[in-house]
Amino acid sequence: MRIRMNLIIFSFLLFCSGCGGDNPGQGPETKPEVSLSVNPEKLSMPGKNSTETIVVTANTSWTASSDKDWCTISPVSGYSGSTAVQVTTISNAGTATREAALSFVFGEYSKSYPVQQAASAPENYVPESYRLVWQDEFNETTRRTPDTNKWYFETGAHGWGNNELQNYIDRIEGTDTCSLVSDGSLKIIAKKKGNQVISIRMNTKESWKYGYFEARMILPSGKGTWPAFWMLPLNFKNWPEDGEIDIMEEVGYRPDWVSSSVHCNTYNHAAGTQKTGEQLVGTSRTDYHVYAVEWTEDYIHGYVDGERHFSFQNDKQGDKNSWPFNQPFYLKLNLAWGGNWGGAEGVDESVLPATYRIDYVRVYQK
Repeated sequence: MRIRMNLIIFSFLLFCSGCGGDNPGQGPETKPEVSLSVNPEKLSMPGKNSTETIVVTANTSWTASSDKDWCTISPVSGYSGSTAVQVTTISNAGTATREAALSFVFGEYSKSYPVQQAASAPENYVPESYRLVWQDEFNETTRRTPDTNKWYFETGAHGWGNNELQNYIDRIEGTDTCSLVSDGSLKIIAKKKGNQVISIRMNTKESWKYGYFEARMILPSGKGTWPAFWMLPLNFKNWPEDGEIDIMEEVGYRPDWVSSSVHCNTYNHAAGTQKTGEQLVGTSRTDYHVYAVEWTEDYIHGYVDGERHFSFQNDKQGDKNSWPFNQPFYLKLNLAWGGNWGGAEGVDESVLPATYRIDYVRVYQK
């Protein structure tokens, strides 16, 4: 009786050992749990333009995105295994550390990855005895466009005296915004719309006679771009006799060569007699630099990061033809497209949209 019972139990075990269907000897198949990890666990970036590499390890495909435009990643997707991902940040123009979050989505799950960037406060190049009298730091958090109490906008597509190709729009025109305030800076954006290129030309509502004028900026890239930071007289009627002060100009086909100039009846580019100084700034399109002019009753000096590259002296003849710079002038920011100078070697629309970044604009007087 005991032997027969053992045989019955043994037979039952043999029968159950085949209960796995096509997988004899195994239990029901289970789907592996999806997973994703990032090394290092968080990222701290310096204040200047920087790129660091992180490693994403997953057992499934994934996609990624950043919640801040100053922090970008490449590639933005991957598959099972380990993938090297580059994280790039542009210079932090502010005085405080800032944070971004990378979002990795894998299957039905997501993972947030923190990126922290230190501040990159600019050096002080202001000459002694000057005091701050006007500024726009572009630090607004509730307004996404420039302050119309400080700026007004010129519009139109008539060439602007230089056969320029862009159509300057107001700060907001329909759904288009070519002047965006975000992350502590102003972005002037030239972009394609239909068969035209739209951009921005903006001016301060205030004007000043003499002073130290500066802006901290990153210039746009691409053949056809023509960013400028300059001045015209408050009571402007005729060019060039009323005068023009160019604090910073650069054209895309000649990258990183920035210039300062003055124009008047005696000295102007139309006659080929303009007074200009220029400087090669190798990182003008990737890093913030401070562009400035000091204007007194005796001279006009142009600077990049405190280094003087332009000087124009008052000849003291009391002649408006050679020195019309004895009246209030206002400041201008614009990003032109093409034109006599910007388009001298053609334009390349594949570079659009092009972005001109301004950290701040400041005015000092004695």
